[in-house]
Amino acid sequence: MDPSRIKEKIGRFRILTIGRANAGKTTILQRVCNTRDSPEIRNCAGEKIDSALLKASRERGLHDIENEMVFQSNPGFVFHDSRGFEAGGESEFDEVKAFIANRSKETKLEDRLHAIWYCIPMDEESRSFTQGEIKFFSQCDTGSIPVMVLFTKFDALYDVAYKQLKKNGTPWKDAKELAPKHAEESFANGQQLKFLKDVRWPPKCHVCLPNMDKDDADCGPLIERTAGTMDNEVLQQLFVSTQQTNLELCMKYAVER
Repeated sequence: MDPSRIKEKIGRFRILTIGRANAGKTTILQRVCNTRDSPEIRNCAGEKIDSALLKASRERGLHDIENEMVFQSNPGFVFHDSRGFEAGGESEFDEVKAFIANRSKETKLEDRLHAIWYCIPMDEESRSFTQGEIKFFSQCDTGSIPVMVLFTKFDALYDVAYKQLKKNGTPWKDAKELAPKHAEESFANGQQLKFLKDVRWPPKCHVCLPNMDKDDADCGPLIERTAGTMDNEVLQQLFVSTQQTNLELCMKYAVER
């Protein structure tokens, strides 16, 4: 099907983001939509929610996963946000499970959930998985909806690698240059990826995202890997044609078609 026809029939690509507080979720969504602006928040009836009311609700611990976040720079994406369930809280976990199950049963493809981005920040002191994350990957069957793990704030590991290299006697200039590669190699053999391979419901893939707060941040790997997780060709074409940050990917899939 022609991409323009797909957009006409389905409309928007729908993504659920899950993650701890301060995992950098909003920053990544801004990068994907090529903006610094805040998103518009609308309820399930399509009514815009006042930001002041939203803030007050959050302060009272209220949160509605059905609310839709849309950036005006790219309204082709619609995002849903799940607050983190670090402590493994039953109510938050059940809410996410129910949302995923209900959206997967929607009759119209445009109302279904198309992908899940699970954000885990690497600037945390322990960098270990929380009880909530262990619970999600052990108990939450997302069916045909692909799950990707986004290791956010990955540049925090560059500092760890730099200190290790310096400790081993590497000159500071060389250590600074070698730190990113050293961090990536150490991470590839680390506990986080071993854990994700052994869980009952492993993610389709993962991506490491450093320096997403910088103006020249590269979300290309995230876009490319998300497209690669799509088993449904129609949804894959919708995603590729909706994203606006990776022209090479559009050309690649156009040539393949």
